[in-house]
Amino acid sequence: MTKNNLLLLSAALALCACGGQDEDAGQGNARGKLIGAPELQATLPATTLLAQLSGNSSTQLWLDVFGAPQCDVQSYHLRYSTVGGANEATDASTALMLPSGSSAACHGARPIVMYAHGTTTDRAYNIANLNDQSNAEGLIIAASFAAQGYIVVAPNYAGYDTSTLAYHPYLNADQQSKDMIDALTVARSVLPLPTASDTTDNGQLFITGYSQGGHVAMATQRAMQAAGMKVNAAAPMSGPYAVAAFGDAVFEGEVDLGAPIFATLLITGYQKAYGNLYSDPGTVFEAQYASSISSLLPSTVTRSELYAQGKLPQTALFSSTPPDPAYASMTPATQPANLAAVFALGFGAGNLVTNSYRLSYLQDAQANPDGGWPTTTNAAPAAAPAHPLRRDFKLNDLRNWSPTAPVLLCGGDGDPTVFWLNAQLMQAYWAVAAPTISLTVLDVDSAASSNDPYANLKTKFSVTKQLLAASAVVNGATDGGASAVAQAYHGTLVPPFCLAAVKSFFAAH
Repeated sequence: MTKNNLLLLSAALALCACGGQDEDAGQGNARGKLIGAPELQATLPATTLLAQLSGNSSTQLWLDVFGAPQCDVQSYHLRYSTVGGANEATDASTALMLPSGSSAACHGARPIVMYAHGTTTDRAYNIANLNDQSNAEGLIIAASFAAQGYIVVAPNYAGYDTSTLAYHPYLNADQQSKDMIDALTVARSVLPLPTASDTTDNGQLFITGYSQGGHVAMATQRAMQAAGMKVNAAAPMSGPYAVAAFGDAVFEGEVDLGAPIFATLLITGYQKAYGNLYSDPGTVFEAQYASSISSLLPSTVTRSELYAQGKLPQTALFSSTPPDPAYASMTPATQPANLAAVFALGFGAGNLVTNSYRLSYLQDAQANPDGGWPTTTNAAPAAAPAHPLRRDFKLNDLRNWSPTAPVLLCGGDGDPTVFWLNAQLMQAYWAVAAPTISLTVLDVDSAASSNDPYANLKTKFSVTKQLLAASAVVNGATDGGASAVAQAYHGTLVPPFCLAAVKSFFAAH
């Protein structure tokens, strides 16, 4: 891979879920019903998709991993009824990507992949629009699955695109799994489409998603299993599954890259869903942000504009002044050492969250510790957290179930955005709660062992990471390229390798 390829890849690939459903609480509107008619938004012959991918160095790595598209792809936009975070009736939209072509793998009865996308602040986000060259995630999912013979259902989520919901229920396991299931319901209800030949659902269902979508994918598998709905296999990637422990780690000084964006989406979304976090946002957020933050995200303006307007800090979640001398050693945290520089970025002037709020959280974490982090006891979330945000985290933590279908967890242990501890904690919890489940855990940033089925992916990942670091040094980096690797790690480096593993995993099930 050339230096230019790596730079473009870093810039372009920010990847930073049948049957009848219950009715909306108190409103009587059936969920998962089609609103309007399916809209064909893009038709990409395999040759056109190949040209788009091969003509853009930012997507060349994906071609190297997946090979050429095998099928033509049609992408439809569907609107459907669903619920919001407070179980209020609302609507959302989904992409329905269909393979077609003369090959037996491209038409007829085909399996479905439900895909949950990563965090975005763009209120207009529409993964179905494959004609939009900035929609890298949509193009890659089309190439990875639809162009390989899968039907793809990829919701935009409530609060995005044409949805009338005024907020997004971020990392809300119950709402987002319902949203995913409703998207699947409406997609199955319209198949086969008259303009899509004879492409139909063959009854096989696979679930995957990346980052935020990793949490959504696992929550969806849990919800479908509880409802008795068939899932053949699932592969969440780089997700905050153990959100309660992850939250504790962040408040205890291990601040992840992008924390102000994530914290804003999460806290305001939980407030709108549960109403228990604040009556005045100024009790959580510093005064300079509090007046506008409740309706800030998702937004019609870019992140860079929000930073420039002073609506959000770019990196500083907390103050550099400890909320109490007892917490000086975690302001910031310095271990693990390979992420210490990332943690330090989360502290500084113009911080988002008040010191008093951080102190109240830390005191509760000390009084009611998580069972998996930082010390492992029962590997489960805290039994009875008292702090409202920690209670909401516990409600949305996924360490409370055991899968019956095979699961692959994929990510990288150097991830500065969604820490690898999430996969480790799920593995630890299931080792106690369900030691016989079919679980594969893949760290693409680990050394290959003998007879390792993922040895080739791990080797390619290592080489790609080294090339990125070397390119940064050539361009003047004085840290050996560590910062460049950290910035690209979650959104650029890990996704293609995990998706390659997911493709193989699904093919085996």
